Formats: sequence, structure tokens, C-alpha cells
Amino acid sequence: MTSSSPSAYTVRIWDLPTRLFHWLLVICIIAMVVTAKVGGNAMNWHLILGQVVLALLIFRVLWGLVGGYWSRFTRLLTSPAALSRYLRGQASAHDRAGHNPLGALSVIAMLMVLIAQVASGMLSDDEIAFSGPLTRFVSGDAVSIATNFHARWGQYLIYALVGLHLVAIGWYSLRGQRLVPAMVTGDKQLEAPVTAAQDSAGSRLLAAVLAVVASGIAWWVHQLGQVSGF
Repeated sequence: MTSSSPSAYTVRIWDLPTRLFHWLLVICIIAMVVTAKVGGNAMNWHLILGQVVLALLIFRVLWGLVGGYWSRFTRLLTSPAALSRYLRGQASAHDRAGHNPLGALSVIAMLMVLIAQVASGMLSDDEIAFSGPLTRFVSGDAVSIATNFHARWGQYLIYALVGLHLVAIGWYSLRGQRLVPAMVTGDKQLEAPVTAAQDSAGSRLLAAVLAVVASGIAWWVHQLGQVSGF
């Protein structure tokens, strides 16, 4: 953490694993929307991307437990007091350093919706060419409900949350808060010093190990649908 003036501190907020997760997730969501709309053979890529997103979400859950200071779920679980301060315009530098209280709530909502969308995709069956890897473990009614959610409500919820996210970025940019550059470099300019995220070689190695674990779990889930006879 460095200071360029008495009121400006450069602080590492977003560690490299969190930034890579964020941008890979952005790319995957865009690609999944495109492949779903194109259909046909593009659905093969849609399935592969779904596995990648599953691995990313598993990694994010693990990283939310042991990752950088501002990436942990303990920072996302906004207290009523912090939310009240933010809404009254009295938020401290600590309240705004990572995700502000409203932003933290939107991140939690996005993660929950994405988890629901991926889970419903694994339980979906279009009765033509696609069957999720977990359909054989549930009833036909459950598959029907999951398919309906995945193809309709789930994607609309994602569109709404992504749209809200983009509007918020634009709003804060107009107010001088550069959120996108911070998610690229990892650093933020703050008016007071706060705890910096650990972003060392050791923490990045841990993230790499967790990424391998998450990928292994996602692959295992996919293999559940490859059992002979199904």
C-alpha cells in the first residue's frame, strides 16, 4: 500500500485470482448466451462452457473462504449498520474499499442465480439432443421444472442482474469511481488506508491448487452423465 498524497492511498483490493475469475466469468457468460441463441452444433460449446462456469463457481466458493481479504464472503456479508451508513451517504473508506454494501448484495445475488442456472442446466433435457448429466438422478417432473427455469426465468434473471451491474458501473464512473480499471489492475485509490488483499506468490499458488480441485469436481459431475446406458 502506497500513498501519493495525504488523502490518496493506492491499495491492492482485488487479488489476481479474483480478477481472473471475474473476467473469465464475463467471457463465459457472453459465450454461453451466444451459443444458446445460435443453437444447433453450437450447443456442444454451450455444454463445455457450462462445465467451465461450474468450475469457476466452485473455485469462487472456495476462494470466498480462504482468498484475499476483500474476496472473502465475510466481506460480502454486509452488516445492516454498513448498509445504513452507505444509504445515508456516510460510508467509511472501509465500507467502499471492496464492493460497497449494495454492490456486495448484487454480487451475492449474481452468484446465487448463476449457481441456480448451472444446476438447472445439469438437470435439463430438451428431449431432442441435449440431456444434462444429472437428469437420471431426479424425476421427470423435476427435469421439466429445471428445464423451464434454465431456458426462461434463469436467463432473464441473469440479464437483469448483468444490466443492473452495467448501469451501476456507469453511474459510479460518472461520480469518479473507476471500478473497471480496479478490476484490471487490482488497485484502488482510497482516501484512507485499509487492509490490503494478500496477493503474493503463495496465495496465487493456493488459488491454482483450488482451481485444479474445482476443475476436477466439475469434470466428475460431467462424467456422471457419461455412464454406459444413459
